[in-house]
Amino acid sequence: MAKITVTAELCKGCEICTTQCPKKIIVIGDVTNSKGYKIAKQINEENCTGCKLCAIVCPDAAIEVYK
Repeated sequence: MAKITVTAELCKGCEICTTQCPKKIIVIGDVTNSKGYKIAKQINEENCTGCKLCAIVCPDAAIEVYK
């Protein structure tokens, strides 16, 4: 089982990670950062394979993956 963390202040809610996740377990949440952007979050953590695709495609390096 893997887990992602999103650095809230770096995330701009662009949704690239949500579209690229092969398991579709990343969504844009209701929490906003200080810039007013809704930030990405992981759901169904047990389904994450740790492929790191979300971190690779993130233009702002806001995502870290832990296995």
